[in-house]
Amino acid sequence: MSAVAPPETAGLPAGFREAVGWTSARQAAAETYLTMLEAANREVNLIGASTLGQFWTRHFLDSAQLLWFAPRAKVWADLGSGAGLPGLVLAILLAGRDKAEVHLVESTGKRCRFLQAVVDRLALPAVVHQARAEALRLQVDVVTARACAPLERLLGFAEPYFALGAQGLFLKGADVMSEVTEARRRWRFDAHCETSLSDERGRLLSIGRLSRGARC
Repeated sequence: MSAVAPPETAGLPAGFREAVGWTSARQAAAETYLTMLEAANREVNLIGASTLGQFWTRHFLDSAQLLWFAPRAKVWADLGSGAGLPGLVLAILLAGRDKAEVHLVESTGKRCRFLQAVVDRLALPAVVHQARAEALRLQVDVVTARACAPLERLLGFAEPYFALGAQGLFLKGADVMSEVTEARRRWRFDAHCETSLSDERGRLLSIGRLSRGARC
């Protein structure tokens, strides 16, 4: 499968590409990542094959927008990183920034080997951890995840990162508020929701001040 053209700037906020670090060199790195993803996906179930043709909008832009919403964040943890979405995209865009680092947290060995291969090939500022997310204690600016788990469970995975000062910024679907309602049966937290820049049905959910216990 050949790579499709990157999305145009139409519909994106002014200054988006500059803000997220979208340069021609980083686009070339993303194209190499896509080529590796296509090849690996034939052997390992990393991503729905039918979505590869929508890589730039459905996957790359969806991941890149995290940097638009958290422009000062340099150290990230991507839980359940899988194919590296959003973690590898963040690492590609953060490459060269002072003290930038992305922690790719994944429990499956085959997926970790793919992630490490991309990190090595592109010399990315990323560390691959083969571990369960809740077993690590990493101090990061932002903890993120995409298609990892319902929010109630996801907050359990992310709790150690929140305890060390992280903000949560999660890529979710249009029904995110029902997940928020369910999660509040177990957790207290502040929540703010933004409409995705890549798909108006998607949402970016920002979580802060996480603690255990239902909201009164």
